[in-house]
Amino acid sequence: MADPSFDVVSKVEHQEVDNALNQAAKELSTRFDFRGTGSEITWAGEEAVTIQSETEERCLAAIDVFKEKLIKRGISLKAFEVGEPAISGKIYKVTGKIIQGIEADKAKKIAKTIRDEGPKGVQAQIQGDQLRVTGKKKDHLQEVIALLKNKDFGIALQFTNYR
Repeated sequence: MADPSFDVVSKVEHQEVDNALNQAAKELSTRFDFRGTGSEITWAGEEAVTIQSETEERCLAAIDVFKEKLIKRGISLKAFEVGEPAISGKIYKVTGKIIQGIEADKAKKIAKTIRDEGPKGVQAQIQGDQLRVTGKKKDHLQEVIALLKNKDFGIALQFTNYR
């Protein structure tokens, strides 16, 4: 029988983000403090979101509304990266990005943490944009999950395929 294992991934359910975006767009169109400010939020590609408004403060408030909706949909804010609003003509515009997958340098950092601080006999292998963690005992794998949950790697981590 194969050793127990699990995958460490950083994935976001696209449908949930789409739902959060639609809820935020609806709130921007109905809230009185956004009336007449030209505030709107739209998709700008597969994993990018554009937020625009006539004033910088309304643009920042629209970002907060979207973040609030992401939290309500169970999406970590670590999976949403947004810059500062920049003026473009008469409107302020900002683009946010939904982060999917674990970058190579972060994956190496996570693997090193598991190797250095995790229990003996647990290995982590980088497989594309995710990590596979294997060990002799399921208890050791649960210790690794607890260890990774307590560390901040700057990305949202999920643990899948636990067997």
